[in-house]
Amino acid sequence: MKPTSKKSQGGMMLLEALIGILIFSIGILALVAMQARSVNVLADAQYRIEAVNLANRLLSQLWVNADRSNPAAMQASLLNMAHNTDGNPADCNFGGGAAVSPVVTAWADMINGGAKPLLPGATAAMQQVLVDTGNANRFIITLCWQAPGETRPSRHTVVGYVN
Repeated sequence: MKPTSKKSQGGMMLLEALIGILIFSIGILALVAMQARSVNVLADAQYRIEAVNLANRLLSQLWVNADRSNPAAMQASLLNMAHNTDGNPADCNFGGGAAVSPVVTAWADMINGGAKPLLPGATAAMQQVLVDTGNANRFIITLCWQAPGETRPSRHTVVGYVN
């Protein structure tokens, strides 16, 4: 067997260094991608927390502002709180008009209005308050928003009862 000469080994150290740099670079790119994904997940969690807070805020306002003087007045006051009653919650495109109650319209304006909306991509047609006085005064509050870079809107729904 012939011993290998130093000349035939020339460049092997350079090749090993380049392969090492390649593996290191792939690892760094993977870390950067994981970091970007974690930022997106954190932003989504923040939007969901904001939606929960907004829905709970409205539900507490509905409980407080219901006219409980007699059953007919209560039913009328609750029905005045219905907002964008037409449409399907699955596609987050509602219609049917704004609520008569200033509590609900102020809530909807707070979500959609201003220079910086509370939920990104939220529009007036993306919030709904359904009232069912025949089913123990049930409210179904649906909030929708569309985060930057998302293809579909996100949705949060709360069901509550006013007694």
